[in-house]
Amino acid sequence: MAQSIATLRHEGARDGELPTYVSNGVIGLRVREVPLISGMATVSGVSGEHPDLRIEASATAPYPLAGDVAVNGVWLGDQPWTIHDLVQTYDFETGELTSSFRFEAGGVSARIQVLTFASRTAASLVLQESTIRTDKACELTFRAIVDTAHIRGRIRDRGTATPGEEKPACDAWLLWETEGGLSTCGVAHLSEAVGLEAHSHVSSFDRTGPLMTEYRGRVRAGRPVRLRQLAALVPSVLHRRPHEEAVRRAARGHKTGFDTLRERNRAAWAELWKARIVVRGASARHQELIDAAFYYLNASVNEASPAATSIFGLATWHDYHYYYGHVMWDIDAFCVPPLLLVQPEAAKAILDFRARGRAAARQHARLSGRRGLQFPWEAAPTSGEEATPGSGGGAAHEDHISLHVARAFSLYADISGDRAFLADEAWPILSGVADWIVSRTVRTPRGIEIPSSMGPAEVPEPPDNDAFTAMAAFDVMRRAVCAAGALGKPVPAGWRPILTDLYLPFRADGALATHEGFRIDEDKGATPSPLAGIFPFEHPLTDAQRERTLALFLARWRDYVGSPMLPALYSAWASLAGDRTLALELFEQGFASYDSPRFHQCLEYRPDHPDSKVAAGPFFANLGGMLLGLLFGFTGLRPDDGDPTGWARRPIVLPRGWTAIEVGRVWIRGRAARLTARHGAERAEIEFLE
Repeated sequence: MAQSIATLRHEGARDGELPTYVSNGVIGLRVREVPLISGMATVSGVSGEHPDLRIEASATAPYPLAGDVAVNGVWLGDQPWTIHDLVQTYDFETGELTSSFRFEAGGVSARIQVLTFASRTAASLVLQESTIRTDKACELTFRAIVDTAHIRGRIRDRGTATPGEEKPACDAWLLWETEGGLSTCGVAHLSEAVGLEAHSHVSSFDRTGPLMTEYRGRVRAGRPVRLRQLAALVPSVLHRRPHEEAVRRAARGHKTGFDTLRERNRAAWAELWKARIVVRGASARHQELIDAAFYYLNASVNEASPAATSIFGLATWHDYHYYYGHVMWDIDAFCVPPLLLVQPEAAKAILDFRARGRAAARQHARLSGRRGLQFPWEAAPTSGEEATPGSGGGAAHEDHISLHVARAFSLYADISGDRAFLADEAWPILSGVADWIVSRTVRTPRGIEIPSSMGPAEVPEPPDNDAFTAMAAFDVMRRAVCAAGALGKPVPAGWRPILTDLYLPFRADGALATHEGFRIDEDKGATPSPLAGIFPFEHPLTDAQRERTLALFLARWRDYVGSPMLPALYSAWASLAGDRTLALELFEQGFASYDSPRFHQCLEYRPDHPDSKVAAGPFFANLGGMLLGLLFGFTGLRPDDGDPTGWARRPIVLPRGWTAIEVGRVWIRGRAARLTARHGAERAEIEFLE
């Protein structure tokens, strides 16, 4: 019997750890220990001008579920030091956060419990219910607030009336404009008091303050009072008059009802958890971390999302840049492949964002003197254009981003089997990036080479013939040629030579070198990027090249682990080398040790790493890389346009103690299937359930 999905509980103040992260893939909330005190809200596609760097960046939206409570006229917001007994419980199985605390003031002790969730079935909505019990009869006042304090931007318009309606459709609404006027966000909120005979008042004439509805009434000792809040947030990228659409969405949610929306959200999570990755023989802690990674990735994507997701999902906090909410290669490389199996509609939304940026990618290539499509290194969340800060060194030389985008489109076509997608959406991307590859390479006596290109190891001077970039280019070109054949399209003359003449640098011992002139003792020399050629790129190396490359970089894992991204794949690489003991150790060192214990937000850097200045998470390159390893690396799955029963291509070697990886439901060719990889088996098994 599988270990149950954990409900996590933490007592007391965060004491510097990250606030809880709640999201549905369109709206992301950082929720404090006392949820009525404003946290931070992010909405997919809402961007503004960064105050210091003056680039397009994800912008914080008004916090939609703030509030305040008073007993006998004494406000919690005025005396937060009278709060005691903080407890938060996060149920990953349902996506619900429950916070409880005791507020003592005015001679009364009030026990307050707050339920917070973001609706997956009504993606513009976030909801909250506060249940209050007092130990004495008293006057209770509650304020439901949409808080605009301490965020950059301005209220362009606001109101309480609904034009054309005798009765307002919501408590109040506002139109928020971000710094620099790059986008707007509509917010509408509704509230209700249950179990309280209250006088209510909506703040109607405040032009610049928060939206606020106040309830006041007498309560009996021990009798529960429930205050419910519902807020709709709509970005202008989805609607040109987002405040009007927010009112409609809020009214629709209110008509549906809080309880029904909660039930539907629970049902949506039950469906997603059918794809739970169960590792037989893993420790309880490791299974819990796998579940947490699965939860955060799936919570941060949605088929309704207009702007993909960043490498921190929709999470941000004021003490770190969170890469400005930009969409980077990590999402296409590490997060899209697992989502293709477990939540393909959300994966498609990420690809739709890239597809909308095709014109910008073509212009970007032209500005660089190249043909085809060159996607931005850091794509801005609204425009999709290049938004790398400053001089943009990474944007100039780490141009492997386009290869991961093209590969993601190809994988979607292979796994979904959607021929219309292959022709109409994947082919323009694949062919455009293939043309870019040709224009990015040069012919020399040694073959076809890639000059001045930087892989994951960021160094001051970009080297020639980065192996990571070259092998990714080979994989994309192979996929482009295959797609041309499937669609009956001619293969341009420059494509096939990439598959026969592409130059790769090798060391004298036969191991693949990271780049031209590589030394293992150079700065960042332990970066294991050549191992990506073995997995996930599945480059056609000889057995000797493969073994020597694995041996070279696995022996130096201690010099690299603690950095972001690639360490999450170490365990899968060790299993490819046949070392089960090392594979288990590297699952711990390369992924599990990045855990922030409070609700398992995987951090960007391991806390003991010298570059770990601020704890930032959940970091999707790490947790996505780990899930990529579980679903494709250990299982040996290599999707193509052929029969899925032939996708499993190598014997199963799992970390020591692990006996099997079981996924109850994955989506392949539009059909539900079960995926099982048993240690020692010749191949993983794909069993269709229909």
